[in-house]
Amino acid sequence: MAGILKHADGSIVELRTVKRFINTFAGEALLPGDAQYDAARTLWNASVDKRPGLIARCTSTADVARVVTFARINDLLVAVKGGGHNVAGRALCDDGIVIDLSRMNRVSVDAPSRTVTVQGGALLEDVDRETHPHGLAVPAGTMSKTGIGGLTLGGGVGWLTRKYGLTCDNLLSCEIVSAQGEALQVDEASHSDLFWALRGGGGNFGVATSFRFRAHPVATVLGGVIVYPREHAAAVMRFYRDFMMTAPAELTAYVGMIWTPEGVPATGIMMCYCGTPEAGEPIVQRLRTVAPPIFEAIQPMPFPAMQKLVDHTNPDGNHNYWRSTFVTKLSDEVIDVIVAQSNQAPSTLTAVLVQVFNGAVNQVDATRTAFPHRNAGFNIGIEAKWTEAARGAQNMAWTRGFADALKPYSSYTCLVNFLGDESANEVRAAFGSSYERLVDVKTKYDPTNFFSLNQNIKPRM
Repeated sequence: MAGILKHADGSIVELRTVKRFINTFAGEALLPGDAQYDAARTLWNASVDKRPGLIARCTSTADVARVVTFARINDLLVAVKGGGHNVAGRALCDDGIVIDLSRMNRVSVDAPSRTVTVQGGALLEDVDRETHPHGLAVPAGTMSKTGIGGLTLGGGVGWLTRKYGLTCDNLLSCEIVSAQGEALQVDEASHSDLFWALRGGGGNFGVATSFRFRAHPVATVLGGVIVYPREHAAAVMRFYRDFMMTAPAELTAYVGMIWTPEGVPATGIMMCYCGTPEAGEPIVQRLRTVAPPIFEAIQPMPFPAMQKLVDHTNPDGNHNYWRSTFVTKLSDEVIDVIVAQSNQAPSTLTAVLVQVFNGAVNQVDATRTAFPHRNAGFNIGIEAKWTEAARGAQNMAWTRGFADALKPYSSYTCLVNFLGDESANEVRAAFGSSYERLVDVKTKYDPTNFFSLNQNIKPRM
């Protein structure tokens, strides 16, 4: 039965072996039947239901190294759980061992140097809670419940991206537990090849137990959303496409096909302006003229509040299935496809988001990090969400059909952090021009593919 710790060959790990590990493990080890086991294996995406053989809640880098060593010796499948927000549920596995970092969530701010040290299990809200009192922010994501680890390793797109770059662009150093159970301090000067790979290569190379980031002076932003009737969707997206080509770098904004809480189809632009609110007000005035708004909520707010604005659209317990694709140009034809496909969505919880990739993102040399999409144009994120499990096939089919409809216009690549059940070729395409170099790094640091439950890059044999 699922939930029993097994070797890779399918044989059951002897109970005395498990107990011997638990007796030497300083963190908390949860087995099936333990009081907190089910809560620990529950993720925000209700479509994920896996039963690990053991969940190891780590409290230190030494704990992580001990789990890695135990798993390697006993040939166990390993999953790594940071925030647990990966839509594909890679934070869990059946019958293997989960390295749970959720208790490693400390954040330390050095205000004079504008640097922040963050443990690998921290959420964005943990980071914001500590940085905001100093008038600082780390560019990271769009939802407060997202884990800093997976976000950073996959690149990290957020509300400060056009001004201050991706999350990985602001990474100064990190600590990694390797497949050999060794703690490595990684930066530009030490293990520089690995440092390059960690900035966009996903969780292929080890367990990131700590990050050190550059922070920026951000306290109050002008942020929120303005919503228009769905009938104006094409006009709103054309405005977004053209306006964002010359918009000030302080503005990061996304356009989306959404539904109101009453289930009415609509189109929205959500914005975050990290300059002075007064300087951002003319942008709000422009947005009001695009089409007659049906709802507006844009105002000055603390940056942590901006990070929480869309939390309610991704509550725990909904089913989720996502796709992503880049298009070099948001042409009128692409816009027509987005509108037509969105209008056929089977769930009013679903969102279709368009994100422009310019500003600070494409001012970084494409070879500096493993993130390959510096000049990709626009990312189209198709986020199917529903509540009834029985409607899964319908929603997943719609999502795949939408992605297929975009293929004639697609760059045939996508954001690494959106990857779910795509094929090996699609995973390879997501790493783009960085792929072969990433294979070299994978082969050097994880030659047996010990860390395989990720957006997997296989080592050379």
